[in-house]
Amino acid sequence: MSNVHIATRLVEDVTILDLEGRLILGPATEALSARLQETITKGSRKLLVNMKAVSQVDTTGISTLVRAFVSMQRAGGRFALFHLAERVRLVMDMTRLLNVIPNYADEPEALARLR
Repeated sequence: MSNVHIATRLVEDVTILDLEGRLILGPATEALSARLQETITKGSRKLLVNMKAVSQVDTTGISTLVRAFVSMQRAGGRFALFHLAERVRLVMDMTRLLNVIPNYADEPEALARLR
């Protein structure tokens, strides 16, 4: 069974989701998808996802992030990733999503760019 821990925090008007674990098919991606949708539905229009402690991502995890990115764009908001672990960065680069979804090296840079 794969699990992901999701902590939500607010920095001014930016919602940050701190993820820890593996974003792979199963409960992890289901939990993340539900939390992302809940965050968007509640009206957050600036959303950052901290990927520092994500050790693995598969196509289901990538799909979950892409859906959140598209949903946020449709809602008129902004969505970005930051602090991608090397293994995750490699997968995101191979799928060319680093050219589509904004991503930043660290939290201060991500917050500055989202504002």
